[in-house]
Amino acid sequence: MLKKILDAVSSAAKPRGLELPLFPLSSVLFPGGVMPLKIFEQRYMDMTKACLKSHSLFGICLIREGAETGAPAIPQDVGTFARIQEWDMQQLGVLQVRAAGEGRFRIQEQRALDSGLIIAQVSPIAEDETPACPEFAPCREFLQKILAQIGNARFTGAARIDDPSWVSFRITEILPISQTIKQKMLELTDARMRLEILHKILREQKLIA
Repeated sequence: MLKKILDAVSSAAKPRGLELPLFPLSSVLFPGGVMPLKIFEQRYMDMTKACLKSHSLFGICLIREGAETGAPAIPQDVGTFARIQEWDMQQLGVLQVRAAGEGRFRIQEQRALDSGLIIAQVSPIAEDETPACPEFAPCREFLQKILAQIGNARFTGAARIDDPSWVSFRITEILPISQTIKQKMLELTDARMRLEILHKILREQKLIA
């Protein structure tokens, strides 16, 4: 069953309406971002091995109710498609994985397999509206300063400092704000609105003038 599901999402193209295995976590992954994962539960070990074999996607969602381990958690409705970039097993029975975010989806239906792995019927969320946002140049300049210090280890590909959506996702990742707020930012589909909120937060924290 799991292999059949994963085979359906092995294409590199963005899927349109499909079943996806979910990995509910206590943190949010954003499109273009990366997240290190430590995998040891058998349900996720099997999922990861199948994803590696077929180069397929899985979904990362913030937990709404429950915990990362044990009984299946209840995920938030909006999550991020993830693909494994790197993996290692330095300790027997524990997979170290680097997952990259590739886009957002909304859960339509979900069910739990006997193993406890959640399988969801999902639909992709369209890319952000990304109008020019010159009034939020301070946000872009703030991010440039941060990236000069931390490098590109937290995101995939080249920096897109002129892309309002990319800038807003990266700033949201960096800021020490609650995962609940980060989830709300993930769900927004207007980059200008996201930057407006971030601009206010950065000014309140005196991180920009």
